[in-house]
Amino acid sequence: MRNNQKDKQPFEPVFRKCRKRIETLFAQLCDQFMLKRNYDKSLKGLTMRIFAKLAAVTCLQAINIKNNKPINQLKYALAF
Repeated sequence: MRNNQKDKQPFEPVFRKCRKRIETLFAQLCDQFMLKRNYDKSLKGLTMRIFAKLAAVTCLQAINIKNNKPINQLKYALAF
């Protein structure tokens, strides 16, 4: 919450946890999978690259769930 925000109210703990997970995942997509760096020439190419990167993240999360590891630690998904 910002100090200059009118009628500020604290977030519920459930929403804070959900927001943290989303922001962590987006930061990982930007850093590890270079989501912002795309040199595509068409909308179809951009769509396919983003789809491929999201599919890779989903696979890594599934591996983490299977190995009883935290879901958002994508770098360590394949480390045994």
